[in-house]
Amino acid sequence: MEALRLVLLYVHLIGFALLLGGAITQYVAGRLQISPAMLWGSVIGLLTGIGLSAPLRDGDEPAPAKLVTKLVLALLIFVMVFFSRKRASVNRGHFLAIVGLTLVNAAVAVFWR
Repeated sequence: MEALRLVLLYVHLIGFALLLGGAITQYVAGRLQISPAMLWGSVIGLLTGIGLSAPLRDGDEPAPAKLVTKLVLALLIFVMVFFSRKRASVNRGHFLAIVGLTLVNAAVAVFWR
């Protein structure tokens, strides 16, 4: 089961890299639009995050409050990306909120023990 958890974690990190890397690339290029990398990153992050929430290790269950917080953040990110993916450009605040929520979600994962 540990191997499955590690594979899920690896794919989860790839989703994070796609989402944040795609957003940074768009921001630096001056085009505030949702790229396919951002969409796929949010989908991968949400699905693998749900998979990682299952207790795959004996006796090491994640805190329910942390799981709910991360799920709400991941759902917000996915909804913000999914429903604005076909727009030619998105509002600067909307775009920066996606980046901010992505960073907050990563901070919750790292710092909440």
